[in-house]
Amino acid sequence: MRNELTISIIINNYNYDRFLSQAIDSALNQTYFNIEVIVVDDGSTDSSREIIATYGDRITAIFQENGKQGAALNSGFAASHGDIVLFLDSDDYLLPMTVQRIVEVWKPGVGKVHYRLQVVDTEGQPSGAFIPTTTAKLANGEVWRGLIQTGGYVSTCMSGNAYHRMALTQIFPIPDEYKTTADDYLMISTPFYGEVVGIEDPLGVYRIHTSNQWALTSVSGSRFRRFVQHDLQNFALLLQRAKEFGLEVPPDLETRSFARLWSRLASLRLEPQAHPVPSDHPLQLTYWGIRSLWQFSEFNWQKRIIYSLWFLWVGLMPVSLANVGIVWLQAPHLRPKAIDWTLTRIRALVS
Repeated sequence: MRNELTISIIINNYNYDRFLSQAIDSALNQTYFNIEVIVVDDGSTDSSREIIATYGDRITAIFQENGKQGAALNSGFAASHGDIVLFLDSDDYLLPMTVQRIVEVWKPGVGKVHYRLQVVDTEGQPSGAFIPTTTAKLANGEVWRGLIQTGGYVSTCMSGNAYHRMALTQIFPIPDEYKTTADDYLMISTPFYGEVVGIEDPLGVYRIHTSNQWALTSVSGSRFRRFVQHDLQNFALLLQRAKEFGLEVPPDLETRSFARLWSRLASLRLEPQAHPVPSDHPLQLTYWGIRSLWQFSEFNWQKRIIYSLWFLWVGLMPVSLANVGIVWLQAPHLRPKAIDWTLTRIRALVS
């Protein structure tokens, strides 16, 4: 039965001609052969379309006016036929065994398989980082149960997920308000339509470069403000999904998410005058953040202590010093090497 599963790999592209061939080749060169590759070009103005044309009938090519990521995924999904669907950003790429590994763990009732991504730079050189970090175990099972209790779960970004077609059919097309955050829409919605399976090994590659929409190549208040605005949108979506399934969520759910709270605190400290939640106060966010760590996170006690100290540092210190803590947590690839060396030594002592 597993050999009969058809896999659709949908590559969405906009002006990434320098990376596009590697993404397409990675989809075509899978060790699992029952695959269709669909490339959606979302109105590129570089040489992307010429590159796509060189693949001929090896792929299905869709050319459309620029409608952002959500529109590209909608077009690709509408043209696909696979039992399992992967959405691959064109600046990322898959490893040769990616689809084979997904099919091996697939079983009835699964709505999504997600896997770790290795982080590389513009030139494809490994940074040593992974998404999620190797210390965080990917969520498994009936993830919706934890999602409505804590507001989130350990997952990865767009190129690290494979979805059951029936699950996607329930939630497509992606609404226009998620045209630039389609991965958030999928991450929140799909656990309600099937179990989630996590593969801890890195099966794909995530590229950080200056054109990434969400990858942190610098730390600024405006960037975190965007994170907060989308977190608020995602929280509203989660409430909507829970209501559709007749599920109750805790009244304090919005303050239970560690990741959501650290973005709010970073945004507030860096640019308080433009922060999207006027009622927020550093002391209140610090309290909620520490509470979320000790009551609702699955971190070990060492991590809870370290992150509690982070909330205290960022919440109470002058902005110049708070910025150091924000860089340390939110953009680990920007950390000074001395900090990484110190953290490694600390982990060795407490393990």
